[in-house]
Amino acid sequence: MTPTTTRPRSPVAARRFGYLVAVLLNAAVLYAANVWPGWEAVPFLTDGTRSVIGFVNASILASLVANLLYFVWDPVWFKALGDVVTTAVALLALLRIWQVFPFDFGDASFDWPLVVRIALGLGIVGSIIGIVAAFVTFVRNVAGHPSTREIRHH
Repeated sequence: MTPTTTRPRSPVAARRFGYLVAVLLNAAVLYAANVWPGWEAVPFLTDGTRSVIGFVNASILASLVANLLYFVWDPVWFKALGDVVTTAVALLALLRIWQVFPFDFGDASFDWPLVVRIALGLGIVGSIIGIVAAFVTFVRNVAGHPSTREIRHH
């Protein structure tokens, strides 16, 4: 059996830049959805959005907080655990959106509801896969499995 290898992580400065960009983007989306212009400005969102916006906000906030934490400290196990949590919160938001389906595309000639349902379904399946993968990375790293040791560059 061949030992599993991992690719080296990006340099710390590059990872921190990415975390900072993610924080700024999450803050911008949170502001846009809730303050200006607000979700009410999006023509195809219905009043049903009121019952999903809290879940969406929780997902955005979870990602924002996680990326702030990663900016300060990002060992592999901690990042994997954060990915489990943030993806689980996103999954809850996707499930709530699926349940409420706060969209109205009017009399469009294209079947947008079907496209949105497919996208939501793919997001739900992808989230489940992502949670499992991040959890496996977390467990393997905490257990000290040789394939998860961080490769360091000098």
